[in-house]
Amino acid sequence: MLPSLFALGVVLLLTGVLAGFAAGLLGVGGGIVIVPILFTAFDVLGIDSSVSMHMAIGTSLATIIPTSIASTVSHNRAGAIDWDLFKAWFLWIFFGCLIGTWVANAVFDGSALVTVFGCIALVIAIDLVVRDRGIRDTLTSQRSSSSWLYKNYKVFAVPTLIGALSSMMGIGGGTLSVPFLNALKFPMHKAVGTSAGFGLVIALPATAGYVLGGWDVAQRPEGSLGYISIYGFILITMTSTLSARFGAQIAHRLSEKALKLSFAGFLFITAARMLLAG
Repeated sequence: MLPSLFALGVVLLLTGVLAGFAAGLLGVGGGIVIVPILFTAFDVLGIDSSVSMHMAIGTSLATIIPTSIASTVSHNRAGAIDWDLFKAWFLWIFFGCLIGTWVANAVFDGSALVTVFGCIALVIAIDLVVRDRGIRDTLTSQRSSSSWLYKNYKVFAVPTLIGALSSMMGIGGGTLSVPFLNALKFPMHKAVGTSAGFGLVIALPATAGYVLGGWDVAQRPEGSLGYISIYGFILITMTSTLSARFGAQIAHRLSEKALKLSFAGFLFITAARMLLAG
């Protein structure tokens, strides 16, 4: 038992390194790495399948809180956060997050969440690769000025959906907001940096929702606070906060094309793993 727990501890620490680096590099909050690894680890430990995905998502969202703070600070120092866009989308993302957390806790079972995670990640990865130079004429033609994203009421359905799906997938929002913003000719580095800030908006209320949603669930493993694994949160956070700063520094040394391909690669790997598991 002790060797297996030690191995799990090492895996969680390494997961934190990868998650933090991904958060800083791609603005994805780290959940795109954490959720599939935790899901697999919980399965190996024999945790009930009815709660393993909820535990993976809840724990991932909890770790995104400190990781997003570290990543946001680093991107802000580099001038890569559009605070006007952040203010315009803040409440809509928050509202969507509340909806998504409720659906995940009250409507979807673990298998459905696995499928949602895999399908969305796959669609976005394909979109990033096949989209010619990251431009969608049908969207960009509507953007007559730089204020379109901030003031057009029609676009507010997008941050609401981003908040809802992100809280259901255990991710920080960058997985969805970065491709959308980039499709509108929004600079890639700005999209990554601003999305890091969105991660905190999503993680705080969603984490609280997963704590409450799993409070009385009997199948939870020891050391849990609702659907949050305390051990997982501590070990992952220990390394993710540090590596997030390093990832953010690397992001500003790479070209936009390199960032897109790195982002797509992460999504393809994750989608394949989750769809096979589902």
